[in-house]
Amino acid sequence: MNRIANRMFLQAALYALIAPLSIHAADSFDRLSQINKASIVMLAENGIVPKPMAARIARGIRTVMADEAKPDARRSADYLVFEEALIKAAGEDASRLHTGRSRQDIGTTSSRMEFREALLANCKASLEPREKLLDLAAKHLATVVPAYTHGVQAQPVTLAHYLLAFASALDRDAERFESFWGRLNRSPLGAAALATSRFPLDRNRLAGLLGFDGPVENSFDANAISPADTMVEFASGMGAAALTIGRFVQDLHTQYHDPLPWLTLKPSLTFSSSIMPQKRNPGPLESLRTNCTLVIGDAQTVWLLTHNATSGMSDLKDTSRVLQTATEARKMYKTFAVILGGLVVNPERSLAEVDADYSTMTEVADVLLQYASVPFRIGHHYASEITTYGRAHGKKPKDLSDEELVRIYADSTKGQKLPLPAARIREALDAEQVVRNRKGLGGTQPEEVKRMLEQHRRSLARHRAWVESRQAALAGSDRKLEEAFTSLSEVR
Repeated sequence: MNRIANRMFLQAALYALIAPLSIHAADSFDRLSQINKASIVMLAENGIVPKPMAARIARGIRTVMADEAKPDARRSADYLVFEEALIKAAGEDASRLHTGRSRQDIGTTSSRMEFREALLANCKASLEPREKLLDLAAKHLATVVPAYTHGVQAQPVTLAHYLLAFASALDRDAERFESFWGRLNRSPLGAAALATSRFPLDRNRLAGLLGFDGPVENSFDANAISPADTMVEFASGMGAAALTIGRFVQDLHTQYHDPLPWLTLKPSLTFSSSIMPQKRNPGPLESLRTNCTLVIGDAQTVWLLTHNATSGMSDLKDTSRVLQTATEARKMYKTFAVILGGLVVNPERSLAEVDADYSTMTEVADVLLQYASVPFRIGHHYASEITTYGRAHGKKPKDLSDEELVRIYADSTKGQKLPLPAARIREALDAEQVVRNRKGLGGTQPEEVKRMLEQHRRSLARHRAWVESRQAALAGSDRKLEEAFTSLSEVR
């Protein structure tokens, strides 16, 4: 396979993996139909529309739905278009379906129904990369890798410890979405345009029939205020996830700057250059970075669309940008999972990179303080002088002799004697021991990383169960609505 074909094959394979991400969701006509079914059931139950008349309207709704299910049907989401067809099917009294309602509350209710479906789909999509992170971490509890601050090697950690940091961020994303669900899954239906109506609609019943946890109480808020912050909160949650995943991409991409990287993609996820045969380009990283950028950009656009708009403006009713953000976020999660499943780790190389620099120097200062009561700042100065000397003489930490360690201490303290055996300082230079010797909560020590790993697995299982329970609850509400609607339509 030539190089260009190889790249095209790689991109096609990646797109094939992430392509089946569209939600097999009800379209806007289906959501309108569900809203209409719930409305007529509630109107009949509360005596606002007599049951025989409500039954005729229900049968008319069924007729319109059947007509719109035919190939090439119009399937408009505009209630007035639906009502025109309904009147033809059930007579002029069919317009009583719209008692106490407006296209305003119908539209915002439909939007929330669509958002909640997208939210659950995105939560589900986020589970796969989280699981792959945890599986990879479990394999590398003892793999020592460098960690960086300011772009400079700072301290040694384990790969598991590093990966669990990203798993923690994804866990917070899930918590945000779960919390958001409580605010999202509220029904505006029955708020009418913005002030309700003279008819005593049972808004709690409407909410329950449509699978909502309750109504958006203030009717002005329901249609004129809450659409803005609801869209922004959803988009912001997805943007936060993109920030985290984008940082991982940058870390991994940096590895390709090194002729001897310790973390790469397996060969099948790379493509070669058309002119430079030595190159193995990490194509999926570029795709994922693009995903992350688009999610963040789309999320910012949602903010811009909603700011400085007076209440009730149409700017707040266009949901397309939020849904576009959600679709791109699902692509992002899927590509991230592909990359995590294709990582190749070289523990010997990562340890060699740590051993080539002086990232264990904090341990030197800590050891002097713990075992010889040397003030930390004095120990810090000694460790800094070890670093300066070693780099100046082209030596790695483990290359320094006992004599050199003793002499550097004397030079850095105006002739004082090293208060510990040089062997103790040498232990502090050993990155593997440094990692094992951590004591703090959330540290790199294997037993603590194992504890955090198990905690993450429990959290992942809980979030998976949450998504499944919400989806099951919505399916259950759909069944109950259908039962109530069918029972009403059979009244003669």
